[in-house]
Amino acid sequence: MNAMPEAIAELHRELGIPSDYARRRGLGFCAEARDLVDVVAGNGHAGSTPTIRLTRDAADGWRSLHTAARRDGIELLLLSGFRSIERQTEIIRRKLARGQSIESILEVNAAPGYSEHHSGRAVDLATPEHPGLEESFAQTNAFTWLSARAAEFGFTLSYPHHNRHGLRFEPWHWCWQPPLLEVARRTH
Repeated sequence: MNAMPEAIAELHRELGIPSDYARRRGLGFCAEARDLVDVVAGNGHAGSTPTIRLTRDAADGWRSLHTAARRDGIELLLLSGFRSIERQTEIIRRKLARGQSIESILEVNAAPGYSEHHSGRAVDLATPEHPGLEESFAQTNAFTWLSARAAEFGFTLSYPHHNRHGLRFEPWHWCWQPPLLEVARRTH
């Protein structure tokens, strides 16, 4: 696993995140992506974010996945992509201010520095009929389709039921994974 920068360790101490969080959760540090492209999202539906940013490869994967889903009669909405460490911190601070415990927050949000959204490869998806980020998304035709076909486009479900990271089941959260050949080239 990648080492956590001292600035993130200090931020974790400030937020009350246990120092062994990453080790216990089996999470590697996710540096913020730098080379991002804009992806138009929401398909014109009210309340959707007009532009979401992803890495170029993840954006290409998303476009291919979206096109294939549409061909099969599945309308996917892209709700989110890249999220900065600063934004992840704001989300956690807001929940702490509302009186939520850090333990309960870390069941639904990864700690700053450990969210796949920082990588620019994670997407949160919905449908026009099911616009929210709720577990009931798992009962949709879209989730059934994603479960069967998303891997063809490089996307995997990051947080299935009873995942090793201790995060709740997130049927809407998928992450584009670089092909193994690409990973091997970068490490040599």
